Amino acid sequence: MKSIQTFKLAVGLVVVATCMSAWAQTSAPVSASVTAASGSATAPVGRKANRALRRQVYNAIAKQKDISAGNISVVAKDGAVTLSGTVEDASQVGRVAEIARGVPGVTSLTNKLTVEKPFGGM
Repeated sequence: MKSIQTFKLAVGLVVVATCMSAWAQTSAPVSASVTAASGSATAPVGRKANRALRRQVYNAIAKQKDISAGNISVVAKDGAVTLSGTVEDASQVGRVAEIARGVPGVTSLTNKLTVEKPFGGM
């Protein structure tokens, strides 16, 4: 009876050890790929880098006195920037995109800006 319990305990320990070993192995390639990708100077990687790039793009837009940046949303992910929201004039749509493209670290840009329609106007 004791030998059966000992055998069950040994099998259980082997299963636990195998699971822990497999878990440790699956996390190694992820950290290696992050390390390899973070060596690239053209595309920022990680939440901090995404937030920093987003702030840099937004600040570059906000420096322009004739553009109301309060209605513009900036999303950055690994160097890809998406602009959305509204601007007051059609000419500002392209201008805001060019400002965003000029920020170091921006690798691609999706421009979803639209022209703000005045209240009561059609």
